[in-house]
Amino acid sequence: MEKPEPSPAAVAAFKALAADVVHAGATVGKMFGAVSLMVGGKAIGCLYGDAVAFKLGRESPAHAEALALPGAVPFDPSGMDRPFKDWVVVPLASSGKWPSLADAALAFTKG
Repeated sequence: MEKPEPSPAAVAAFKALAADVVHAGATVGKMFGAVSLMVGGKAIGCLYGDAVAFKLGRESPAHAEALALPGAVPFDPSGMDRPFKDWVVVPLASSGKWPSLADAALAFTKG
């Protein structure tokens, strides 16, 4: 499956998110063929179309919170109904939640 292209608004929101989490040692890199937030060589989030996929941990409260957001779905980059168990795609409409989800992803990855 081809990765969806992000809109300029999604790119701008992701750049703002990246600037927000750089204090915690996150860097911008590439993973899954997408611009990603990385910590210690591990992806904690990536821009995916007009959304960000976050690695939150499938049993975490943040994972459940993210999935409860309108339009949020498990991250299935292959499009073959094989979602990554720890990842949730959160749409641009919920970008106000992206910083707290990025913090949760940082905590999960460092944990």
